[in-house]
Amino acid sequence: MTLARETRDAADDHPFLLAALRAGVVNYSAAARFLSVDGEEEAVATALRRYADALPDFETGNRDVRVTMQSGIAPVDEDDGTEPLLRVGEQGYTKASGGGATAILATGMVDAALCQQVLGRLETDGVGVSALGFDADALVVLVDRREAANALRAVEAAAEAVREPAGDTP
Repeated sequence: MTLARETRDAADDHPFLLAALRAGVVNYSAAARFLSVDGEEEAVATALRRYADALPDFETGNRDVRVTMQSGIAPVDEDDGTEPLLRVGEQGYTKASGGGATAILATGMVDAALCQQVLGRLETDGVGVSALGFDADALVVLVDRREAANALRAVEAAAEAVREPAGDTP
């Protein structure tokens, strides 16, 4: 395997590094030291530069996403016929009296890139996530009701900053 291929494979193991390469914000020498690639640091850095040049640019898009919230969410027993707002594994969640969670709902152009951006923004803002699920039309994040306003702002900001899909990488 060539040094270039080994470097690309090592970079591909770190999605944050790929995003940084696409955004053009990488210290290539530091990234070369970070990666576990056998070779001279400068040669690995050069391979990273060439890889970055071949990747599509990191672009944010104007997504059509509507963000709302519903308070009073709690685990639900689906045996009584209640349709959950979110189901994770065998556990369903829906609006219920005394529910202490809040659901942040993002509907519209939802995909894995938005989910990743939302989770990153929530982590940065120190908002704990109780549960999360998404499909092509909606993303639902459950948070403690005391963190609902911060979570809503974080999901709105994520929707504005989410990158466009990278497509196929070289």
